[in-house]
Amino acid sequence: MNKKLFVALQHVAPQHLISRLAGVIANCEWVWVKDPFIRWFSKRYQINMDEAATPELDAYPSFNQFFTRELKAGARPIDDRTEALVSPADGVVSQCGPIKAGTLVQAKGRSFTVQQLLACDADQAAKYADGQFATIYLSPSDYHRVHMPCDGTLKSMTYVPGKLFSVNQATAEGVPGLFARNERVVATFDTPWGELSMVLVGAMVVASIETVWAGVVAPLRRQVMATQYGDQPAITLKKGDEMGRFKLGSTVVLVSDNPHWMWDAEQELGEKVHMGSVLALLEQF
Repeated sequence: MNKKLFVALQHVAPQHLISRLAGVIANCEWVWVKDPFIRWFSKRYQINMDEAATPELDAYPSFNQFFTRELKAGARPIDDRTEALVSPADGVVSQCGPIKAGTLVQAKGRSFTVQQLLACDADQAAKYADGQFATIYLSPSDYHRVHMPCDGTLKSMTYVPGKLFSVNQATAEGVPGLFARNERVVATFDTPWGELSMVLVGAMVVASIETVWAGVVAPLRRQVMATQYGDQPAITLKKGDEMGRFKLGSTVVLVSDNPHWMWDAEQELGEKVHMGSVLALLEQF
């Protein structure tokens, strides 16, 4: 399909209705629905079930259970160097680099601001004005659990309502401010690297986003909802611990206030990364 037509159709499509219907199908436990769907999907996207903790396709109660499958222990080795920031997910690094004057690159000729992405006030956004960021796109064939790129203690979580555009490269190039317009969950952590926000971006047919501390994040009202965790028992996660998951694919954006990331020399835009592999090193730890 022509890229411009693909983007144009998304503007007029009932995005949330389509996504809700996809969620119903993905959660269906009727064998005659979920088994053919799982088998088709596994074959279509060449899913490597040898690395799954449960390799038998018909063992999953629903498509969502299959899609968010757990991997075997050791399937994703975690770079344990203190100075190493690791990829939080399997996927492709579509953009990464310094945040310039509070602005992140979305795609060639497209950008958006930290304040737009995090849906925060100017003072909070200013913390990240000269920091670093990375955008990781998860394709349908990828492992869809999201893990911690470093140790962190949760400070806040914000649900931001929005559109549900597809997040592939064609849409990233064609929709201004894509990641700051789509529905998303922003989890902000105190880390040895400074403050780090992990933004889990929703997309077309993404049935839901979950975190390990709050479960499915789906407020009844479609308005910004922020939860502060400073006055509660600390939620601390180690590097490599699961922090959330997508029920059908999407994108993770990492935003750090630390300007001293040194990107892995072997990492190039558009190349595949695996959860746990080094993404960047901290020059001054």
